Amino acid sequence: MTDRSLARLPELADLLERTAARDRAAFAALYDATSPRIYGLILRVLRDPGYAEETLQEVYLQVWQNAANYRPDMGSVVSWMLTIGHRRAVDRVRSEEASSRRGTQYTVSNAMTEVDEVVESVVTREDRRAVIACLGTLTDTQRESIELSYYGGLSYPQVAEKLGAALPTVKSRIRDGLRRLKSCLESSDEA
Repeated sequence: MTDRSLARLPELADLLERTAARDRAAFAALYDATSPRIYGLILRVLRDPGYAEETLQEVYLQVWQNAANYRPDMGSVVSWMLTIGHRRAVDRVRSEEASSRRGTQYTVSNAMTEVDEVVESVVTREDRRAVIACLGTLTDTQRESIELSYYGGLSYPQVAEKLGAALPTVKSRIRDGLRRLKSCLESSDEA
């Protein structure tokens, strides 16, 4: 944790206390202040941006519902929220593994269709090529920010620190880059 974020701990405790009183503005500020770090942790556990975003939403729903249960004597607000995030991520991994095992058992026991591994491999390769090609259409700063965040598993503040850029700048680069990437991939799907 950086010195700046340590200095914000009382502010986060106040935001959480106001969140417990159902102050939506305080909850939004708490989200803005903590979500990059919690997302980074979840992404490192799950290694899937889609699942990480879903899990992050579950974490903040739990924070909203249980903010009144936070006990300062048990740790900082950030520690409490990171614990919730980690537990949710681990639960997601366990759930996916159990689901995968059930799916495997069903496939093996029913053996109705064979998976054409060659076709899957070609489709996966084509998807990978499309993503790489679309990443090439981004500016260098957008591409580097996205790669550090999504492929490197760094939180937004960590990306900002690594690139020596302001956090809002990094957030804008990633947001704009993801929009361009989505647009590029959608147009390549139509082609």
